[in-house]
Amino acid sequence: MTTIIKEDDLIQSIADGIQFISYCHPTDYIRHLARAYEREESPAAKDAIAQILTNSRMSAEGRRPICQDTGIVNVFMKIGMDVRFDTQRTLQELCDEGVRRGYLNPENPLRASVLADPLFERKNTKDNTPCILNVELVPGDKVDVQIASKGGGSENKSKFAMLNPSDSLVDWVLKTVPAMGAGWCPPGMLGIGIGGTAEKAMLMAKQSLMEDIDMYELQARGPRDKTEELRLELYEKVNALGIGAQGLGGLTTVLDIKIKMFPTHAASKPVAMIPNCAATRHAHFVLDGSGPAHLQAPALSEWPDVHWAPDYNKSKKVDLDTLTKEEVASWKPGQTLLLSGKMLTGRDAAHKRIQDMLAKGEKLPVEFANRVIYYVGPVDPVRDEAVGPAGPTTSTRMDKFTEMMLAQTGLIAMIGKAERGPAAIEAIKKHKSAYLMAVGGAAYLVSKAIRSAKVVGFADLGMEAIYEFEVQDMPVTVAVDANGVSVHNTGPKEWQARIGKIPVAVA
Repeated sequence: MTTIIKEDDLIQSIADGIQFISYCHPTDYIRHLARAYEREESPAAKDAIAQILTNSRMSAEGRRPICQDTGIVNVFMKIGMDVRFDTQRTLQELCDEGVRRGYLNPENPLRASVLADPLFERKNTKDNTPCILNVELVPGDKVDVQIASKGGGSENKSKFAMLNPSDSLVDWVLKTVPAMGAGWCPPGMLGIGIGGTAEKAMLMAKQSLMEDIDMYELQARGPRDKTEELRLELYEKVNALGIGAQGLGGLTTVLDIKIKMFPTHAASKPVAMIPNCAATRHAHFVLDGSGPAHLQAPALSEWPDVHWAPDYNKSKKVDLDTLTKEEVASWKPGQTLLLSGKMLTGRDAAHKRIQDMLAKGEKLPVEFANRVIYYVGPVDPVRDEAVGPAGPTTSTRMDKFTEMMLAQTGLIAMIGKAERGPAAIEAIKKHKSAYLMAVGGAAYLVSKAIRSAKVVGFADLGMEAIYEFEVQDMPVTVAVDANGVSVHNTGPKEWQARIGKIPVAVA
């Protein structure tokens, strides 16, 4: 018997699902992150996880995005061959309309991050369309849909290799994960696809991230086959690298590792690895012709009793409005600060435009001398918000502009997430500047420290415009000090050494 799926049921289900995953972590992620928090021994990593857990609950209660990067939408659809869609539009058009409605919802508007032209003009589509659609025809009379919103920070760390058949997968993973840095916002998941062809391996890696996190259950019952043995081995060895939450060094880098395989050519061993970040966002629903899908939010009791708040005894209060180069130079690696006063924002597009303007001798729209810049592209505000969720973006993308900004604009410090590369660290050391790290995956929590926000430059760039934020007690960590010491180098080294001396913990 043929099942009729009305076009608006599919559209509304996707729109509702996108809204749902923007503010609701999956229950399995909450439970595993809570366990990681309980066993974490690194103070910096434990504090970062506390911020992520607090942010997660706040987002679920406030129905506002977990992360300011509300992602590019992936839709995986298995369509029963006894299904007919009551529509004149293509599946891509239906899914895009669902994305459009989901992202433009006035109650919880999501950040539009998709650019129509990836190479030349790179203009924002304003509604986050199109989505990435994958379709499979299967027996049956239902439509199985999985949706995910994938942030740029984790997607940009995707890796692929054509290994020789005799090469070790474990060796490749353990060599590759440290090279990914912390821009993918650990702790999260790693999805690994093995076999098929290049594009099949990448697709399997992405699909594997849609599976429930079940590593603690797997550890408790033990492996049933070689794939599960491999998952356990990689889980233990990747965590033994000591990268830790936000790359600060600690016991938990990954909460789970998923693996999918497919037959491949005798001469080949394609391997893909894609991380999922602390803003793990995906949902699954089935349409059977009876109407749109309904998703059930986790009970608030699922969240642990963790409520992060500024520690005024351990953190140094900093007045940005009177900040001097001398004070910046006095900060120590790993020191926690609470920032108050006015800061500027800017990320990729703004930095490129600043570079072009300086090269032409043009006057910049704002004065950067003795100021601090925050690498962020915020979500638009609703109701009484000064700004929507406004967590940091990956700082390494601004590395090539760092010398220019410090040498030519008078900028004295920067805020972002994850590590800085050698060129940026050298520029920071040369100019006696500093790089501060905010927690990726705590965007809604961070936004509560922002008291006002206004666009002061490059308004046409949308979320990439230059804002001026006035903040109160915004939490950051000194990640690179004026001497060029980086906690993203020292932390993981320390914890890798510590982990090597303690037994592997099993739940």
